[in-house]
Amino acid sequence: MGGNNSGIQGLIIFLIVLGFFAVIAIVAFIIYKVLHPKLKNGEEEHQNTEQENAKENLDRILEPVEDEEIAKKIEEYKEDE
Repeated sequence: MGGNNSGIQGLIIFLIVLGFFAVIAIVAFIIYKVLHPKLKNGEEEHQNTEQENAKENLDRILEPVEDEEIAKKIEEYKEDE
């Protein structure tokens, strides 16, 4: 009878561990569903600020074209695209 009793104890321990991980999974899922819209909105705001930062850096690094002939060629190139 000792062998049968230890099998039942093993099964009970397995079910307890399985239930513990199920609770963790359910809590993680609920947290994900609650925070996901907030994370998505924050990501869009972050992307906009990242694009603005890139534009500011390019404007700071690139110098404006002072030669009128070159400026006209650049404009023609942009129009061709």
